[in-house]
Order: sequence, then C-alpha cells, then structure tokens
Amino acid sequence: MSAVPKTAAGSAVRYVSTRGRMSGARFCDVLLGGLAPDGGLVVPQSYPRLDAAELKALRTLSYPDLAYAIISRFVDDIPQDDLAALVRRAYRPETFGSADITPLHTLEPGLHLLKLSNGPTLAFKDVAMQLLGELFEYVLKREGKTLNILGATSGDTGSAAEYAMRGRPGIRVFMLSPHGKMSPFQRAQMYSLQDANIFNIAIRGVFDDCQDIVKAVSGDSGFKNAHRIGAVNSINWARIVAQVVYYFKGYFAATQSNDEQVSFAVPSGNFGNIFAGHIARMMGLPIKHLILASNENDVLDEFFHSGRYRVRTGRETAQTSSPSMDISKASNFERFVFDLVERDPAMVARLWREVEDAGGFNLGETPYWRTIAQYGFTSGRSMHADRIATIRSIKQKYGVIVDPHTADGINVGLKQRESGVPLICLETALPAKFAETIREALGHDPVVPPGYEGLESRLQRVAVMDPDVEAVKTFIAGRSK
Repeated sequence: MSAVPKTAAGSAVRYVSTRGRMSGARFCDVLLGGLAPDGGLVVPQSYPRLDAAELKALRTLSYPDLAYAIISRFVDDIPQDDLAALVRRAYRPETFGSADITPLHTLEPGLHLLKLSNGPTLAFKDVAMQLLGELFEYVLKREGKTLNILGATSGDTGSAAEYAMRGRPGIRVFMLSPHGKMSPFQRAQMYSLQDANIFNIAIRGVFDDCQDIVKAVSGDSGFKNAHRIGAVNSINWARIVAQVVYYFKGYFAATQSNDEQVSFAVPSGNFGNIFAGHIARMMGLPIKHLILASNENDVLDEFFHSGRYRVRTGRETAQTSSPSMDISKASNFERFVFDLVERDPAMVARLWREVEDAGGFNLGETPYWRTIAQYGFTSGRSMHADRIATIRSIKQKYGVIVDPHTADGINVGLKQRESGVPLICLETALPAKFAETIREALGHDPVVPPGYEGLESRLQRVAVMDPDVEAVKTFIAGRSK
C-alpha cells in the first residue's frame, strides 16, 4: 500500500450492544455474527473522530488505502499488514471495473451520482460483501472454524453475499428471499448459482417475514452455537464499516477542500446504507444533510417527520417497482435510535419491547426529539409515478439511465437540494436489474452488461417454503454437517 496516515485510535476498540447486555467485545468477536446475544445490535463503544489534519491526509488516497485508513480505526485485533492485504484483495480494479472502485459521475455542477454498482452483482452491496468475504475466510482459517451464514434479502444483499462467498472453504450460505417479489434478474442472479455451498430459500411472504426468521434463528443461542450460524445482512457490523468508506470517497471527489459541506441522498429501506453515512458524519466528515428517500413503504420517512416509528404488517407492506426497499421493519434503525436516546441501552430495550408488543413507539414528544436536528437527517417519499418521471428526466437531461431505487433517491434529493451545497446521490444498482420498470419509463430495455446475457434463462435452484422458523432450522441442520 502507499503511504497511509496513522489510523490507530490510541485506545482499544471495543463493541457493545444497543440493549446493554454485551460489552468489551472486539471486532473479530462480532465479525461473524449478527445480533448481539441480548437481541440488540453491535455498535462501537464510541466513534473515532478525525481532526482537520487527519481528514486532509485522507483526501488524496487511493480507494484501498482510504478503505484501510477508515476500517483500521474499527479493528485492532487483526495485524495491520494482514488487514491491509485483505482490503487490497477486496478492492481490485478487475473486480469493480476501475481503480476508483466507486467513481463519482457529475451530472451538472453541484449534482453528482456516486457509482456504487460496478461490482460482480451490479449493486452497492458488493462494496461491503467483497471485503466481508475476505475477512470471513481469514478469521475462520485463523481460528480453525467453519460458518453457516444465514441471511435475508429483498433483492441485492443475497446475490452480493453469494457471489462473495461462493466456493470459499468452510463457509455455507443460506439465503432467504420473498417468493416472487424480486425482479426476474435479481432472482436469476441468486437462484442460478450452482455452487455446493450456496442454498437459496424462497419464503412465501414479504421480506420482513424473511428478516424475522433470521432474527428468530439467530436468537436461538443453542441452535446458533450448534450450527455455527453467522450473518451477512446489514445488521453485520463489518458491512456497515465497509460502507462508511465510500462516503469519504464521494465527499473528496465532489469537493476541493475540507472546508466545504455536501449532502447525500440515499434510498433506504433497512437503514444500513444511510447509517454508514451517519457514522461518517459522526467521525467528522463535513456532511450537512443525509437525505433519506423512502418508497411507498414509508416507515422511516414517517419517523423523521413525526418521531413515530410504526412497523407495518406483511399485509400493509406494498410490493413496488423499487422492490429492494419494500421493507417495513428497518433492522439497522435501532443503531441510530441508540445514538438518539443518548446511548441509553435500557431505553432502547424498552422501545423495542414496544415494537414487539404494540408495533412501534413515538419519540416525537420526548426530550430526545429536540436533539434530532443535530444528526442532519431529512427525508421524503417517492412513489411509482415519481420514479418513472425521474428515470425519464435524468435520461433526457444527462443521457444517464438510473435504476428505480436510485431514482427514488434522486427524486427526494432534488426536492431538498440547497443552493451552494453539492448533492451526491448514491446509486444503488444498475438498471439492467429492473428491466420492466426501465421499459415502462423509457420504452426500451436497459443494456445488459457483458457476461450477464441470458441470465434469466439459466437453470435455477431454490427451495420454496412457508414462513416457518422450525422448517428453516430443519433445512439448515440437514445441510450444515
């Protein structure tokens, strides 16, 4: 690696649970898992802060060097040379199509598209998953262990995880997805894989049913330990850390100096992608606003406007043309609420009991809500007609075709764009994954990247099951010996 600024935080990096019954864990202790033992989510004891000199030193780094400089602040139990080598292997130009890894595309002065979808599955999830694959293999080999990864996907996480883990020794992947509710391209990316360590399970229900099963299995400590269950969903802490990097990369590419502020527009369903932006902001990156874009499933938009977090049922969850955001129970949201309630784990535990018992909670009239503005979040909702119109207008104005989720982000971002503040819209996937919507918007199919021709006609391998926790456990147990 080229010269990298010193990144050691000066004190031990330790992790706690948002619900308070886990403390003092190290990075490798939490790397392979999902939920903390008490059902909460893993967060660092504190966020590392960058001073002006440190921020300046990061500006000119290559993506692998920048990734190492950021990620190493969260990891102190992997030797630095080993961590640098893992990062370098994960972020190779041949994997992501360019040395920039996440290049910035300027649509017009002050309006940018951060291209996150150049990895092997054409979605932003590859940026984190490629690193996760390297980390998992390294730690499992070092500790002489094997791992059965259990995950849930609403579209892109599954394929990114499977492509990152396929063929890796000691790792099996069991991926749950909502039966018939992803695009044909998304389904084919996952179900056409024939690797012996990849298992797809289509659940008759919505994504939240899949996510609930993953949490239930992970919450069964006996089964989890007996079958060595790990996680790659956005609840996995290492995934969040990896995503923090491209906020820094996008900021440096869109600005000339660290005295400038930018805003990021982020399509969000499970709150993982935008939570990484929250961490970058807490670390000292000059982000003015994190603009959250919901689709018709607007549980997060409702919260940021009112303080009320109201989980929807499966029947209330709409099936939309931005299907990866058809989520009404945002897993990563608990991490932000932990910060919002001043890192009080007892309060978080109480709030999530309310979620389980009453379907939500309301912070709108509490003292905590008075501090919400300091975190820089704003939000908006984008509907089917909005994303169709946005896809058309972006193509007409700039000659660029965006996928429907990215269109949601652009639509909401433009409505909240501020004069003099560069707006960076996060691309989440390539349009080839959503041909039906692109065809409706533009009258023709999107271009299929080389190597993906005929994907949907390939032989597919998937087990279809009811949303039954015990049935999923039986399936895993029979294939994890």
